[in-house]
Amino acid sequence: MISQGVYRERGAIVTLSIQRVGKRYKNGFWGIKEIDLELNHGVFGLLGPNGAGKTSLLRIIATITQPTTGKIIWNDTDICKNPQQIRKVLGYLPQDFGVYPNLSPIDFLEYMAAIKGIYGSAARSRIDELIHQLNLVDVQNRPISKISGGMKQRVGIAQALLNNPKVLIVDEPTVGLDPEERIRFRNLLSDLAGDRIVIFSTHIVSDIEAIAGKIAIVSQGSLLIQAPPEVLLGELSGMVWELVVPGSEFQSLQQKCIVSGTVRTTDGVRVRIVSDNSPGTGAHNVEPTLEDAYLHTISEHKVEMKA
Repeated sequence: MISQGVYRERGAIVTLSIQRVGKRYKNGFWGIKEIDLELNHGVFGLLGPNGAGKTSLLRIIATITQPTTGKIIWNDTDICKNPQQIRKVLGYLPQDFGVYPNLSPIDFLEYMAAIKGIYGSAARSRIDELIHQLNLVDVQNRPISKISGGMKQRVGIAQALLNNPKVLIVDEPTVGLDPEERIRFRNLLSDLAGDRIVIFSTHIVSDIEAIAGKIAIVSQGSLLIQAPPEVLLGELSGMVWELVVPGSEFQSLQQKCIVSGTVRTTDGVRVRIVSDNSPGTGAHNVEPTLEDAYLHTISEHKVEMKA
């Protein structure tokens, strides 16, 4: 396990430590198994394919469900036994974020503020602050059903920030957004990080490549690796290649190698490959990307599972 992550708040050290957490469902299936993570301030990327167990883990951190094994320590408190300790400092945007389509952002945020126990002038002041901070002024009085997907996600972030949380969890927040909205949204999360722990769960590598200070890759319920992006990239030094192959040879190459990218050219297919050794004549080394590191890690895990 990597060293314990910390951030300081009014001189105190605050930690979020996930220790050997597992979740087994009624059918005996383990959604996650013995997950160990240490989180600090900034954006923490939780990266993995659909069905990897990311949502199961986030629901446990958010105290919506209990783990079967392990514990989560927040500021020296086991939140599985005392969930209120993190609930009062938690903001959560689930993957299936439901809103009332006929309500305006203002009405919806007033409703959510009341649920969170924020009333009167304190609620109005906080909502006004978030409406401006998240650039929702122009749509604040429109029905939510009439605003864009990106704006709806901003409303979702606004409700998660109502209590000015120290831990912000967002689960697949960019699904369904167009490329421009995705860029805006991930930049917004980066701006919001500051002293917060922001847990950004996604299966889209590019969403966290530029903003996550640390990344955990999970697959089939298991934690495969957690490290800063530069460490993940460093481990692939000299292992990423490009070469051009005839279109007729591409399928065979794809079956033998980890292909992380392709571009059709007049000469054939320019292929990007992750491999310990040169994949063929004319191959040359190129700088690795996080996409290369992700695919290599997932591929290695699949090989281990078959062994």
